[in-house]
Amino acid sequence: MKPYILPILFQVIGILVVFAEIFIPSFGLLAAIALSAFFYSLYLVFTTLSTTAGMIFTVLDIAMAPFLIVFGMKMLARSSLSLKRELSKNDGVVSQRQELETYLHMKGKSVTDLRPSGMAQINSQRLDVVTDGEYIDADTPIVVTGVKGNQIIVEKTLI
Repeated sequence: MKPYILPILFQVIGILVVFAEIFIPSFGLLAAIALSAFFYSLYLVFTTLSTTAGMIFTVLDIAMAPFLIVFGMKMLARSSLSLKRELSKNDGVVSQRQELETYLHMKGKSVTDLRPSGMAQINSQRLDVVTDGEYIDADTPIVVTGVKGNQIIVEKTLI
């Protein structure tokens, strides 16, 4: 058998194991196996062939790694393992509760210290609220200035 066949075989095994690592969650076990295959291949090249061939293999491995990862991720995106459906408003998916919009511009009182999050009493309801980073003491008059996602944003007001 030719001396360069075994290192090339270990390189191909390393590439296949890298692709397996992309599709199979192994907590790094397959990545360790792939690295071992690549390093053993490089060891064989440096010891049986020549230093020049070893350097060529090393440069090719370093240049090939990013391309393998990007190509594998693109394959993963097209595979049946990935989520192909987008969740949108047209399908009835709502990321925030609609009733939170009704609290906009309402006044209330902080029940707890808001540092910057806490509880407030607005429209006789206890609600989780946040400030824009401002500290507000308990029992301070507040007003709702915005709603982002599921957060009610308040600030101190003068009543």
